[in-house]
Amino acid sequence: MAVKTFKPLTPARRFLTVASFADITKKKPEKRLTKTKKKSGGRNCYGRITARAIGGGHKQKIRNVDFRRRKHGVEATVTAIEYDPIRSARLALVTYADGEKRYIIAPDGLKVDDKIMSGPGAPKQVGCALPLAEIPVSSAIHSLELVPGGGGQIVRTAGSFATLMSFDSGYAQVKLPSGEIRRFHGKCQATMGAVGNSQHENVMLGKAGRARHMGRRPLTRGVSRNPVDHPNGGGQGQSKSGGGRQHLVSPWGLLAKGYKTRNKHKNSNRFILVRRDGRPMKRK
Repeated sequence: MAVKTFKPLTPARRFLTVASFADITKKKPEKRLTKTKKKSGGRNCYGRITARAIGGGHKQKIRNVDFRRRKHGVEATVTAIEYDPIRSARLALVTYADGEKRYIIAPDGLKVDDKIMSGPGAPKQVGCALPLAEIPVSSAIHSLELVPGGGGQIVRTAGSFATLMSFDSGYAQVKLPSGEIRRFHGKCQATMGAVGNSQHENVMLGKAGRARHMGRRPLTRGVSRNPVDHPNGGGQGQSKSGGGRQHLVSPWGLLAKGYKTRNKHKNSNRFILVRRDGRPMKRK
């Protein structure tokens, strides 16, 4: 996918970049595989705003994506590459030999009329889903399961991929996009290849209106508010004083940066070998 730029005839077009959508082969989605996305405006069941800066936006349809890939041993043909409004990656519409149609995450290099398969014994090529025990070492993978049969949960965003580093004693060592090295059971399934649409990170909104089309409302910074409205507010201008070092917090005083949210005693910590920052995981 390429990124289109424009002549700076207006302030909005000076920094505006959009996707070319040259890789899209079908405009309208499969009706049976979609449902309307309900808009909440960031409000809970009591009508109170619990998630700020949400509201408006264009009407969207949710695509039912097959992350489990449990149709083992049945060959499928890629029918189309489609756009998904609620994710950065593209979707591939595949048609199985029995006529059933499903959506999958479109990996980089997958084209219309390509043949793919899932399950043990599937070909080791882009778009095929196999157990980690059967994938060659140093291969790029995505849509990786955390537990066998749980469906692809991680490495699904545009341009991302994990690397299978080694396999030993029934467990595979995988380096994730964050830099974390983690052990996965050999029966966990993953799709070969990197996720497509890698140029998505180079797209710039260019103007506030495009953010509103996505359902993002404006959010006032804490330092520009009054002390009664935010812990970071007050002062002459954008003051970061306040009796001591000013920490970035939420309107309710919860630390926003540097606050560790992961449970120290989480059961799955034993599968982490190297943290995201490069430090080895401590063992008890």
